[in-house]
Amino acid sequence: MTAPLAPILITGAAQRVGLHCAERLLDAGQPVIFSYRSERPGVHALRERGATGLFADFSSEAGILAFITELKTHTDCLRAIIHNASTWAAETPGDESRAFTDMFSVHMLAPYLINLHCSTLLQRSTPADIVHISDDAVRKGSRQHIAYCATKAGLDSLTLSFAAQFAPLIKVNGIAPAMVMFNEGDDAAYRDKVLAKSALGIEPGPDVIYQGVRYLLDNPYVTGTTLTVNGGRHIK
Repeated sequence: MTAPLAPILITGAAQRVGLHCAERLLDAGQPVIFSYRSERPGVHALRERGATGLFADFSSEAGILAFITELKTHTDCLRAIIHNASTWAAETPGDESRAFTDMFSVHMLAPYLINLHCSTLLQRSTPADIVHISDDAVRKGSRQHIAYCATKAGLDSLTLSFAAQFAPLIKVNGIAPAMVMFNEGDDAAYRDKVLAKSALGIEPGPDVIYQGVRYLLDNPYVTGTTLTVNGGRHIK
């Protein structure tokens, strides 16, 4: 009798890229556990397909640890963890520290604690992977979004450190996307401006990120690497 597949955990899978990746994994017959912070149509859709959805508030250490405790009541092993949860807070004058703390908690503290406390779950699966979804913006920094870029850059650093610590049992890699899909309210002028920043000049859609995830999960000889998925912005 074939043993059941260990689930893949995706954080922040209620919408957009995380939702798409969860759906593609389910299409492939892969069990999925996902975290969400707000009830959205995507949460219901994933549950309807058999995925396990767990509420998570990554804005504090207590919320992160509560999520880890709840996760362990649903599974004793994991095939992979995909850290997709992300947030953006305006760095308003006089309130900068709150914005930085919020983004630090989601982009760095949550992956750090989840990786540490769930490594034993991953070690019960062969192969086992961690994938951090970062941002291509860290390559240049940002005048307007300093805290966002700094905390996403910290996530890239966690990729290197955890890859070294967890080898050879767990591969740890990252993906650094630039704009892959617009929001519904983005007007034509904004879209043209953004598309002009890349060499390829297209809106590729979320499947390019799933393709990167799939490559990292399937390749047995890649760890400590961050894939750039930016349409050639660095050569523009």
